Amino acid sequence: MTDRVHFRHRTLPYLLLAPQLLVTLVFFIWPAGRAILQSVQMQDAWGLRTTFVGVENFARLLRDDLYLQSFTTTIGFSVVVTFAALSTGLLLAAAGDWVLRGSSTYRLLLMWPYAVAPAIAGALWYFMFNPSLGVIAYYLRAFGYDWNHYMRGSDALALITIASIWKQVGYNFLFFLAGLQSVPRSLIEAAAIDGAGPIVRFWRVTFPLLWPTTFFLIVMNSVYSFFDTFGVVHATTDGGPVQATTILVYRVYKTGFIGQDVGGSAAQSVILMAMVIALTVFQFRYLDRRVKI
Repeated sequence: MTDRVHFRHRTLPYLLLAPQLLVTLVFFIWPAGRAILQSVQMQDAWGLRTTFVGVENFARLLRDDLYLQSFTTTIGFSVVVTFAALSTGLLLAAAGDWVLRGSSTYRLLLMWPYAVAPAIAGALWYFMFNPSLGVIAYYLRAFGYDWNHYMRGSDALALITIASIWKQVGYNFLFFLAGLQSVPRSLIEAAAIDGAGPIVRFWRVTFPLLWPTTFFLIVMNSVYSFFDTFGVVHATTDGGPVQATTILVYRVYKTGFIGQDVGGSAAQSVILMAMVIALTVFQFRYLDRRVKI
């Protein structure tokens, strides 16, 4: 039997929910509805008249080789960013959980990148990897690699990947550190008494207890890699060279705001939204089982 909160006035719960419902309606439901409507329409060159075209915008996308290239680039980019950001954040959190002297400063420095806007994070790494004056590009040339993200698509993709991972590590570190500090020390001490080494204790005792936190971060990092990396791409490579770093969210922007193809941009946003929703449902259906076990 669970405790229930009772209000004297029936309208009070709805008044308390109203601000959040209003935000959801204005910033999610209404834009999503507009995108779905515009995805089945085509505007004239002046933006004064729209014509219903059905699924023509979607069919045109599936015939576009550049869009399909962006699709595969986004999938690979999202997998690498999610896995690398999670593993790096977990590693740093494990170190932060053991550091004694200067631990507060260590934790604060690792949290700072999360406070940086994605565009600023992209600009920082852009200057460090600049082929002419970047310090990292200088050392790469010293080791025999001529870094140039202006001309080489693989270098540009690596640049936005590194910047995106660096931006998200602080977020993952914060949650993993909180999760590690909530693990009962008695369980770890019992495993140590049984003869388990540090690595075995971590993977057999600590990490299974961190799975609820890990599951939450998998969902959040997936959404981040699909949507919030727009600022990184826009500040570093502008989708180039030769569309090598044009991920789906950036292609929505280029199609709609630069190409002025509102219908095509809306169709792309609907596909991207459907992908993220499907991925989230999959994660909750299959990965969430380990949380409840």
